[in-house]
Amino acid sequence: MLPSQTCINTSFFQPSAFLMIGIPGLEAIHGCISMPFSAMYTAALTGNGLILLAVRRSPSLHQPMYCFLSILALTDVGLTLSTLPTTLAVLWFDYRLIGFNACLVQMFFLHSFSVVESSVLLAMSFDRFVAISTPLHYAAVLTNNVIIRIGLAIVARATVSLFPLPFLLKRLNFCPGKILLSHSFCFHVDVMKRACADITVNIIYGLYIVLSTVGIDSLLVVLSYILILHTVMGLASPRERVRALNTCVSHISAVLVFYIPVIGVSMIHRFGRHLSPIVHALVAYVYLMVPPVLNPIIYSVKSKPIRGPMLRVLMRQG
Repeated sequence: MLPSQTCINTSFFQPSAFLMIGIPGLEAIHGCISMPFSAMYTAALTGNGLILLAVRRSPSLHQPMYCFLSILALTDVGLTLSTLPTTLAVLWFDYRLIGFNACLVQMFFLHSFSVVESSVLLAMSFDRFVAISTPLHYAAVLTNNVIIRIGLAIVARATVSLFPLPFLLKRLNFCPGKILLSHSFCFHVDVMKRACADITVNIIYGLYIVLSTVGIDSLLVVLSYILILHTVMGLASPRERVRALNTCVSHISAVLVFYIPVIGVSMIHRFGRHLSPIVHALVAYVYLMVPPVLNPIIYSVKSKPIRGPMLRVLMRQG
């Protein structure tokens, strides 16, 4: 039975809970679908956990590049844990209810970790620029204090940017009959569209967040690599050029794995209303689940210094 609706006054309604959905049209096989989802969650948590342990236990990895990689891994763990409880509850047990306030909390952390991930990728591009353009001053520029300040600034930026979102949603009047969400987690756009009120402020602020965080970050990442290429092209030896660019391959792959799904989600939410709900659901899952799964694989395959310690941690745990 659905929960009763909470009535604040005769004209203002907020649902006590929303109904989530897994993959629209495939409810009958959610049990089968839950197996690859469980495997992806396990891979994401295991891979990023191995990175964190490897960097912590290996003094040779106590370098700026791997400190930023640790922050990225910790962010991916947070992003994974943000959606894991509700997604597996829907797929495993067909438990589809999520309280209104719990939905807002999940939405805040989900989007906050996404903003943090974008910011960390930008910081890593700065790390690569410093390492290639001024290698002799690399350790002097990116000291532990500087890295800590960058990390705190990243967290503060995400928190300040996303903090108003739940309150902007709580002020809206919701219709009693519009409580079915389009995913097994709470997206801002999805929750916002369940309101029966003017959501212009929410739309504008949501667009501002996207442009001021992910939008600016992506442009600065591109600018960083333009400067990196300019520096690399100035190297005399072709061998040195290849070696310098090889240090960027893992980061470039991580950037593409994150930003391509982000662009896909943004485009579909704004221009893909005619598309099947399955497409919306799958793109959202790719956006939230693929980067945490692939980032540890990318760095372990392309970076020998991190691969060895990860394998040692894995064998020691085994």
